[in-house]
Amino acid sequence: MIGRLERLYSFRHLLKQLVVKDIKLKYRRSFLGYVWSVLNPLLVMFVMLLVFSHMFRSDIENFPAYLIIGQTLFNFMSEATNQAIFSITGNAALLKKVYVPKYIFTLSKVTSSLVNLLFAMGAMVIVLVASKVPFSISALFVPVVLAELYLFSLGFGLFLAQGAVFFRDIQYIYSVLLTAWTYLTPLFYPMSLLPEAMQKGIRLCNPMYHYVTQFREAVMYQRLPGWDSVAYGFALALLFLGIGTWSFLKSQDRFILYL
Repeated sequence: MIGRLERLYSFRHLLKQLVVKDIKLKYRRSFLGYVWSVLNPLLVMFVMLLVFSHMFRSDIENFPAYLIIGQTLFNFMSEATNQAIFSITGNAALLKKVYVPKYIFTLSKVTSSLVNLLFAMGAMVIVLVASKVPFSISALFVPVVLAELYLFSLGFGLFLAQGAVFFRDIQYIYSVLLTAWTYLTPLFYPMSLLPEAMQKGIRLCNPMYHYVTQFREAVMYQRLPGWDSVAYGFALALLFLGIGTWSFLKSQDRFILYL
């Protein structure tokens, strides 16, 4: 493990270049450029606000802030894992010619999505200020939540990336799974609307519930999240990171046969 970390550190400049390339490609030839990182989540939130405000707004305090927090965090996970799926197959030509640690491509995709998340949080700040959400010292807990979310997305991304090398249908299956996942995460509705049994299932099996809820606790409600939720969130993140890393390293030597 120490040897792998040292090897990753030796390729840190390549990782940086890959992240910068991904970010530049995303906004290349767009008129507003990086402004879209702020404008796009605001426009999506506005549309969802029009659709869902009459259904849930009376049950949720400060619905715009509630909505954009869930939307922003879930969009990061969705973008990171979707980009990770193609991180190996999309770099097949390079992997056949030059030796580099294969996981660095998946790592760069998830990291570039994290940078995009930081840009998108500008839109979140605008909504929080407009909604008159007061700043609290508990907001300093946000980096901890982002660390949980990043580790989970990286682990899940590594698992999807290695799977997509052998089974290209994963991208289609995952798109269906992601749609269901969206509706099984309380992004635009209160958890109280669901039956008790379903609430328990979501708390047990849905990592995104914990990350979104922790973020809302720290930012919207000005209190630290429960340590049981934080511990469980980290446990799920490390579990997925362990499974993803193990499956990736175990199968990476066979990638070249399927690319």
